[in-house]
Amino acid sequence: MSAPNAERGETALELGGERLALRPSFAALVAAEAELGPLFDLVERAADGKLSLGDLVALFWHCLVDRERMTREALGEAVLAMGLARTTPVLKAILQQILAGK
Repeated sequence: MSAPNAERGETALELGGERLALRPSFAALVAAEAELGPLFDLVERAADGKLSLGDLVALFWHCLVDRERMTREALGEAVLAMGLARTTPVLKAILQQILAGK
């Protein structure tokens, strides 16, 4: 899998010994918004502790740089196995990119 590039606003998600790059690009966020609703609502749900596991995985899926090597279901299972506490820093990084930009 590709290593994250901070210059492009990427963050790393470590799953099962692999380091996955997540990039909240315009195209990724538009796709996430089409599925999950407005990004500001997504940020508010996250801030209120009301972001569902499905929403989290969908956001990560749309931001995943190298989707050819993993299915969305496999990503969801890996996130669940990892635990929500360990995914929080990655979610925070993506939400900061949404709110503040690069």
